[in-house]
Amino acid sequence: MKARAWVALIAVYIVWGSTYLAIRFAIETIPPFISAGIRYLVSGAILYFWRRLSGDPAPKKVEWRSASIIGLLLLLGGNGMVVWAEQRIPSGIASLLIATAPLWMVLIDSLRPNGVRANWLTWLGVLVGFVGIALLSNPWQVHTTSPALDPLGMGVLIFAALSWSIGSLYSRKAALPSSPLLGTGMEMLVGSIGLFAIGTVVGEWSQFHLTTISLRSWGGLGYLIVFGSWIGFVAYTWLLRNAPTPLVSTYAYVNPVVAILLGSVVVHEPLEGIEILSALIIIGGVVLITTAKSLTERKASAIPITPGEDLTD
Repeated sequence: MKARAWVALIAVYIVWGSTYLAIRFAIETIPPFISAGIRYLVSGAILYFWRRLSGDPAPKKVEWRSASIIGLLLLLGGNGMVVWAEQRIPSGIASLLIATAPLWMVLIDSLRPNGVRANWLTWLGVLVGFVGIALLSNPWQVHTTSPALDPLGMGVLIFAALSWSIGSLYSRKAALPSSPLLGTGMEMLVGSIGLFAIGTVVGEWSQFHLTTISLRSWGGLGYLIVFGSWIGFVAYTWLLRNAPTPLVSTYAYVNPVVAILLGSVVVHEPLEGIEILSALIIIGGVVLITTAKSLTERKASAIPITPGEDLTD
């Protein structure tokens, strides 16, 4: 079991970290929203019908509603915006800004009614993470020869991280099928509909021509479908049920490292001292947050239960 857990974890590290570069390749000759829509339509349809044919019961109406909300928040507002923003922002930088999702989750969870109040270590992680974002944005463009980052692209990526955070928090208590893979297929199907709708509104279909799609874009899209949506997610789902949560959460700060290295080595994206320092600070903030969560869970599990105590209060 331990060996299988590490194999699955390494798969999530490498596969999900490499999807940012695959997205860049896919959108070179495929419009962004259409490329993401195709990815999730194919992935979602196969997952959904595979699980239904395997005996999973038909989803209820309330489960479709929950899956629709999650799919639109995660796959349209989250991943869809990442795909669009990578037209303007290097893939490695995009991965760093998406890695800030835990920061937004802490803020939202602390401010919403009946949310989970963060401790001082968590708030320190949030502060450190936002310092890293400010340094990465580098509005003064000092001590660097890299071109200025596009403000609109940066803003869209921050919105994507925020949308992903809201969707993740909502999914914790949403009414979903007992089969995680069936629920994921439903979310992907609804997300693809939203992506195609946005692509239609912004006029992407007039730019979509099969004869002009490059082999590299087809390869990137195929990689996203097979490795990003199937292998990566199946490994992640298995880990959630068979590995400690603190260990699984390490993907959040390993993926950006993989994405930055691949972007720099494969397509020579700018990687200077300011980007490296920003990455270390942002990842450090995420590490603090996940460490604080792990400590809180350990303390909660160590609390003795007295006879007759009702833990539902």
